[in-house]
Amino acid sequence: MEIVRITSGEYRGRTLKTPGGATHPMGAREKLALFNMISGYVLEAAVLDAYAGSGALGIEALSRGAKSVVFVEKSPAAAGVIKKNLSELELVAEVATSDIANFQPKEKFNLILADPPYDKFDADKIKDLVKFLVSGGILVLSHPGEAPEIPGLEFLKSRQYAGARISIYKSA
Repeated sequence: MEIVRITSGEYRGRTLKTPGGATHPMGAREKLALFNMISGYVLEAAVLDAYAGSGALGIEALSRGAKSVVFVEKSPAAAGVIKKNLSELELVAEVATSDIANFQPKEKFNLILADPPYDKFDADKIKDLVKFLVSGGILVLSHPGEAPEIPGLEFLKSRQYAGARISIYKSA
């Protein structure tokens, strides 16, 4: 199991377990860059951590003042690691063991953090996330290659970090 650290906020420096296997935890440098890009959108936000893996992005959002986070992860083993990480930090959040296509949220979100598996990256599946955003909500997508066009979202900016690209979109 790889260990990742929370980079900022209330839980800065605390460590998280990762499920290993097919998950690819975002590096500290990329995670720091991502949150610097969206710093104005995190405080008091209702956040969806899609393709959650270890839950590192959603937990980072909670550490930085997000109001709530819902974690969606289709792997039961990875969902168990998220629950363990939340428990060790004494955080309460919903963890849904589901594929994004079948996920039925109770609410819409101000901020969606999406870090899907690169080896199975499918821009069409990302389109499923648009319906979960409030008007004016932000989607952050970590992906290989060029930023995909996503119907219903306005592309704001994109940055390249090693083999990853982080793109920011806003709901129309």
